[in-house]
Amino acid sequence: MQLTVHTDYALRVLLYLAHFPGRRVGTREISKAYGISKHHLVRVVRTLHDAGFVVATAGRSGGVSLAHPVDRIRLGDIVRASEPSFRLVECHDKATNTCPIVPVCGLQGYLDSALEAFLSELDRHTLADLARPKTREKFIQLLAPHPREWSAS
Repeated sequence: MQLTVHTDYALRVLLYLAHFPGRRVGTREISKAYGISKHHLVRVVRTLHDAGFVVATAGRSGGVSLAHPVDRIRLGDIVRASEPSFRLVECHDKATNTCPIVPVCGLQGYLDSALEAFLSELDRHTLADLARPKTREKFIQLLAPHPREWSAS
């Protein structure tokens, strides 16, 4: 199983915001920190906003901030909201399935169970588990050559 780039970026955006609680962060700052396209990042932020994870304000003084405390944002919920599909194999989509062995194949059930276990494990963890105060300084050092430019709030 592989998560989409969209989901990867969604997790990164939320992790970034989690290290700056209470601060509105510009998409340009996040884009620059991760070296990803601002255009793509805006689409990711829209997904996160629509799912209720972030508050996004447009304009020159706008930016993005977390909509909830980090201990209330579950990783499983993020993945569910940002992945377009959990169709692991063709037979998971009845509309386009052409596999002739579906009536006798037990693989779909096993894959469904594995996916549920994957999401259940992610549901056990929140952004708080990833963005501990002791990791903030190292996080900033890894992403920016000039962390003093950012406020300590």
